[in-house]
Amino acid sequence: MHFRTRAIHVGQERDPATGAIVPPLHVASTFVQPDVSMSAAYDYARTASPTRNAFEATLAALDNGTRALAFASGMAATHCVTHLLAPGDRILTGTDIYGGTWRLFNKVLAGHGIAITAVDTTDPAAVRRAIGPDVKLVWIESPGNPLLSITEIAACAEIAHAGGALLACDATVATPALSRPLDHGADIVMHSATKSIGGHSDLLGGALVTRDPALGERLHWLQNATGGVMGPFEAFLCSRGLKTLELRVHAQSATALALAEWLAAHPRVKAVHYPGLVSHPGHAVARRQMTGGFGSLLSFELDGDVAAARTVAESTRLFQLAVSLGAVESLIELPAVMSHGSYDPAARRAVGIADGLVRLAVGLEAYEDLRDDLAAALT
Repeated sequence: MHFRTRAIHVGQERDPATGAIVPPLHVASTFVQPDVSMSAAYDYARTASPTRNAFEATLAALDNGTRALAFASGMAATHCVTHLLAPGDRILTGTDIYGGTWRLFNKVLAGHGIAITAVDTTDPAAVRRAIGPDVKLVWIESPGNPLLSITEIAACAEIAHAGGALLACDATVATPALSRPLDHGADIVMHSATKSIGGHSDLLGGALVTRDPALGERLHWLQNATGGVMGPFEAFLCSRGLKTLELRVHAQSATALALAEWLAAHPRVKAVHYPGLVSHPGHAVARRQMTGGFGSLLSFELDGDVAAARTVAESTRLFQLAVSLGAVESLIELPAVMSHGSYDPAARRAVGIADGLVRLAVGLEAYEDLRDDLAAALT
């Protein structure tokens, strides 16, 4: 079945009791057992619930995985992966990563005996030089956030596996509608379901998807032990969001590309970061590992100071000043003080996140209206 067909039908079977076309929302926290063996499919909602399992089944099918796990947030999902590590292990990660991930790695894990090394993962040679026997996890984002860098997933998978490490890819920006990292050798895919999967700015959630059933079972054990699971209401909304994911993301990607091309020609803009542009250094790799578009996120730098960037971010009408991405509403923000404000300033600047960088999360409004909104702000 095609992607959009799986999104509607896999894991979303009609209710056998009533014939309801939409599976019912199960809010129960506990389930009556037939005997004391606890062998029933469901016993306690932290371990599993019908509504969460339905969403997980759909997402696993869309990512071409064998197991999906739904979490209370993207950071809860990321944190679960790091529980595979022990003190003395090292994480090799990229420099263009979500601010919350940077904070978890550098401000939490580093204080518990997990070493962190950040390199430019767009350069496989840099990844190869940094790998070592103590590296147990290579964590990448493609496209990256907020500079939209493109990391070659297959190359990183080969390097990680040769060194005895797992490769995890944060694919929040791409979504499974555009990129399926498991097909390129990744062991784990992480999604912030808050973003495009939910798609409507009304839920908080995260997910992991694995190729290997045994790895999926290890992560489920950790999820159950630590408890950061997705609730039934959020799972219900995520299942609904998946049904329109491809249509939304393809439309948003087309608008984002048009805006990137328009911004690249604007006299006040000195740089645009978007992998759909032929001038983007990762464009060729993006074309190989993404299908249907290049995502709804882009960023740009003005030919001016930080105050000018702040004025633009605070002057738009349709682009609303807020963090997040992937929803139907278009958003604008300054990563240095908003989405990536958890970075140490020196570390942020060292990896190229300029204080005046402006990030756009393109929604479903008409291109012409969004263009005109930016034009007015840039005047």
